Amino acid sequence: MARLLHLSDLHFGRDRPGLAAALAEQAAGWAPDLAVVTGDLTQRALAGQYRAAAALIAALPCPVIAVPGNHDLPLWNPVARFLWPLRGWRGAIARDPEPMAGVPGLRLVGMNTADPFAWERGRITGAALRRACARIGAAPPGQLRVVAMHHPLHQPPQSGKAPMPGADAALQALAAAGADVVLCGHLHRWAAMPFAQREGGRNLLFVQAGTTLSTRLRGEENDLNLIAWDGATVTVTRMAAVGESLDFAPAGVTRFHQPDAARGWAAEATAPKAGGA
Repeated sequence: MARLLHLSDLHFGRDRPGLAAALAEQAAGWAPDLAVVTGDLTQRALAGQYRAAAALIAALPCPVIAVPGNHDLPLWNPVARFLWPLRGWRGAIARDPEPMAGVPGLRLVGMNTADPFAWERGRITGAALRRACARIGAAPPGQLRVVAMHHPLHQPPQSGKAPMPGADAALQALAAAGADVVLCGHLHRWAAMPFAQREGGRNLLFVQAGTTLSTRLRGEENDLNLIAWDGATVTVTRMAAVGESLDFAPAGVTRFHQPDAARGWAAEATAPKAGGA
């Protein structure tokens, strides 16, 4: 069984005091094989905020990959944002903003949707999409093929956010390439659901984390996802730190399977409330 720890929207610089240390201490007990952070590691892409994010990554008990979010690009320094938007990221987190990693039974491919010219809504470039599809398509048979990005490919109307340019084309291309799961964040709202871009299309499984550490809760709790793959079923366990608690505890378990590869993923049980996402 492959076990994946999914964090998102850490927002160091506006994080809950003590929650990062508590998370790092708890994570060993979850025994993840791999962890992924789907963007917004920082609040304002400052050096100290990047150092705090790097410290958490170093404290986790497994390999960690991360993709940038819009908050990981300088906002108030337009020169830096347009000329070297990922300088802080590359110095503190990783040289490659589109990493790839694998463990037995699972391949994870990162996509960079952070765009200095579309700071909030993000963008998927054709080159990024081609790279991701090639990496997904090259995965050995039987591997769960997971794509990680910051901005969702599907924006529910109640989010109040503009759709990301290139999202529809990306959804269709990733489904055709054989992707199984898309992990994202950005909305600070939890969700796990099968979704297809058009009627009769192949369902991908979308799993969205809220905000793991930030005080910007938007009516939900700080949370993260534990995702398990046993070769037939994807189990998504939402872990939430409720109220003032620093402990992440199970807040809902949903299982998904793929009875028909051409149709894609379906839920085995009713998902916990998705917070409007």
